[in-house]
Amino acid sequence: MTAPVFEITKAATFDAAHYFAEGPEHRPYKNLHGHSFKVEATVAGVPQEPVGWVADLADLDAALKGVAAELDHGLLNDKPGLDRPTLEHICLYFAERLKPQFPGLSRIVVSRPTIGESCAMRVA
Repeated sequence: MTAPVFEITKAATFDAAHYFAEGPEHRPYKNLHGHSFKVEATVAGVPQEPVGWVADLADLDAALKGVAAELDHGLLNDKPGLDRPTLEHICLYFAERLKPQFPGLSRIVVSRPTIGESCAMRVA
């Protein structure tokens, strides 16, 4: 029997403003506005000895919250890589920063819970 693969997930929140310079003129998101965001990072793998876990959840929590803190109460458009701050680009932003520390990173989900929107990215 092959070793079972598990997934562990941590979540963090941040509040940030953004705007979209491109897009249809009649859409309100061209104006500066803000959201409360939730981001979830999932790491997949087989449990590692000596503890028997996929990764240390405390390490994942600290790393995820550290990246969220980079964006919290800021203007997303001002961050490198987020000049077009779509949910897709925010997923990429988190994946690029977390993958070096967590090679088993398998999924990033960014959502705006108050308006029922989310984007999920499978990380290879």
